[in-house]
Amino acid sequence: MDSVSQMALGAAVSVAVVGRRMPVWKAAAIGAAFGTLPDLDVVIDYGDPIRNMTFHRAESHALFWLTLFSPMAAWLMTRLTVVTGSFRLWWLNIWLILITHTLLDAMTVYGTQLLLPFSDTPLGMASIFIIDPLYTLPLLAGLFWAIRWRGQRGLNANRNGLIISTLYLCWTVLAQQHVIAVAEDSLLAGGVEGQQKLVTPTPFNSLIWRVLVITPDGYAEGFYSLLDGDKPIRFDHFPGGMNLYEALQDNWETARIAWFSRGFFAMREQDGEIRITDLRMGQEPAYVFGFAVARRDPAGLQPIAPLARRSRADIGTGLDWLGRRLLDADTPPLHRLAPPALTEPR
Repeated sequence: MDSVSQMALGAAVSVAVVGRRMPVWKAAAIGAAFGTLPDLDVVIDYGDPIRNMTFHRAESHALFWLTLFSPMAAWLMTRLTVVTGSFRLWWLNIWLILITHTLLDAMTVYGTQLLLPFSDTPLGMASIFIIDPLYTLPLLAGLFWAIRWRGQRGLNANRNGLIISTLYLCWTVLAQQHVIAVAEDSLLAGGVEGQQKLVTPTPFNSLIWRVLVITPDGYAEGFYSLLDGDKPIRFDHFPGGMNLYEALQDNWETARIAWFSRGFFAMREQDGEIRITDLRMGQEPAYVFGFAVARRDPAGLQPIAPLARRSRADIGTGLDWLGRRLLDADTPPLHRLAPPALTEPR
């Protein structure tokens, strides 16, 4: 999740655990600091954009390593603060802050390597978008009233914020399961052979869902609004560039993205570059993570140091599309909009 959400979650957890034994604002500040701690791995430069992407949410998000770290951090906090039953309480507080951080990240589509060092498989439920105000606002509201009201009334407000945000997470899982069922029926009715399927919400909401299907000859993309009722999902089909993948599958960078994306990737040739795109984050044709990994010359395909090649929709265009798609199942997908609506920073 985004940093604001993680700081708010860490602060709310800390207030719930130690808010009775120290000033609420101080408990919240400490919780916010520990709540953002695992994400500081983004400041590490691993050498190239693919390594930076795929090594994020690794050891710093692993349940095992965070559990080992929490008593050391608790010992430090006992030296810096005076709280009754200090060490055990700080141990519980810090462990809960760190573990809820990484479990929340695992609810998104990115991929969190929770089980290191025993398994490096990136886990992602994909039931919530990385920024969702309906998750974050109850936490912020609970913290605001906890600091303003103080006492038991304020602690109750913070508790209620945690309950509401957690119930919202449960809602996203239930909504996702409903869309999965609709997607399976739509694929069956349309005769689409799907080798892998991903259902994930579109930006900032849990009402409009994107369905991504890997097919034998590429991939298909469709959208479903919870207001669509029993209308089937319509899919658009795109080539996956598997001939390019077969030529470059021994290249470490190409294999790394294929692994990290759990098979939800595509390759294409553009401007003499061979590009690989993680299809999970974004929608056609605007994706957050794309990389040039090879170049074509007279001798054939030559691997190169990976270069970021991402495209994105103008935010105004994207928000306008979301608003129209929520209410109208016949709204054309984003990829049918005019090319000027897209930008491609290099």
